[in-house]
Amino acid sequence: MPAADPAVDSAQRAPASVSAWTMLLALTTAFALSQAFRTVAAILASPLRADFHLSAQELGAFAGAFHFSFGLMQFLMGIAIDLHGVRRTVLVVFPMAIAGAVLSALAPTFAWLIVGQVLIGIGCSPAFLVCTVFIARHFPAARFAAVSGSIMAIGGLGMLLTGTPLAWLVEASSWRAGFWVLGGLAALAWCVVAAVVKKAPASVIPAPAAPRETVGQAIARFGALFALRHTIGIVALAAVTYASFLTLRGLWIGPMLIERHGFSLLQSGNVVLIVSALSLVGPPLFGRLDPGDATRRRWLIGYTFGLAALFLLLAFTHSATFDVGASLVIGLLSGYMVLQYADVRAAYPASMTGRAMAVLTMAFFMGVALMQWFTGVVASVATSHGIDPYSAVLATIAVLLAAGALAFAWLPAPPQRPQPLPT
Repeated sequence: MPAADPAVDSAQRAPASVSAWTMLLALTTAFALSQAFRTVAAILASPLRADFHLSAQELGAFAGAFHFSFGLMQFLMGIAIDLHGVRRTVLVVFPMAIAGAVLSALAPTFAWLIVGQVLIGIGCSPAFLVCTVFIARHFPAARFAAVSGSIMAIGGLGMLLTGTPLAWLVEASSWRAGFWVLGGLAALAWCVVAAVVKKAPASVIPAPAAPRETVGQAIARFGALFALRHTIGIVALAAVTYASFLTLRGLWIGPMLIERHGFSLLQSGNVVLIVSALSLVGPPLFGRLDPGDATRRRWLIGYTFGLAALFLLLAFTHSATFDVGASLVIGLLSGYMVLQYADVRAAYPASMTGRAMAVLTMAFFMGVALMQWFTGVVASVATSHGIDPYSAVLATIAVLLAAGALAFAWLPAPPQRPQPLPT
């Protein structure tokens, strides 16, 4: 087990000057900007396509670049948080998001825009993970789902920025202005974390007297998570759930409403705003409705199949009213995904919380990257064969959701009480 968070060590020597909730809310400002950055493609897709003459596949690559780098970095972020603490990790890494926003705003070509997205993804990679680890360490286990749901809702306010406000800004100025504004807000969030996250309250998980791990030992124990049979099922489900919502909300909903139904950019932005607002209601709602370890997995399977059915209906119902209504329902139902964090919290030893959460988050965002890229390929192939690209994309998402739910149901479940990791 790695040494405790340095902030916790400080707290054990001196009284905490800031409450756990205040510090968590400060960390959530970076998470909110991460939410904004990862959803810009829904509004920027059309102007970027016009400026750089992008195909659907290239559009998918643009949206997926953030999530690919974000997901890939979760492995390293989990180790960094366990070895160096929450505060130091986010303060060192998050400035790359600011640099990526500046590069994106100045990008002369599509290739430079992709590089900017990769930098933003790396910079944002610890943003939510530090929140989940902080919650696991400083709040009772029984409150984990509820507190995580609340933080997901608060952090999700960042998505509201990339609805109507971003659409208005792009129409009034350009897509480059959007990156300038988000970069400035990211710099402000960094300042808030630096100023507020100082000394944390004592951890609810007692810090053992074990020596600090080396990086090699940390990597080995990270890999040991995958030696546990239930990890694969957890990863399989995580790879498709959040990806389904963010592939719709973060990429295809804007182009679909504009090209399938003739919405204006501002009108589509209004729909995106409402979808985003509903997605903020879901996590705290489902966090409070968490049925507990005995039935949580059945809830996850059932809601995933329900989401797959909605996407399948979206694929073949060419009604503007239904498309908007179903998107709103998907936004609300996406809140059930917070239960996956509670599932992981219960499935692994407390000493491995940081790395287990990192694996889950990595699966979430690698899934987003792959789904956004793959649906871009599907859309291009469908267009070349005279098939409605949005029907093909939405049907593909439905199939992937069903496959993830079946894998989660059929693969081994975790034991009732987490067993020690193999050494």
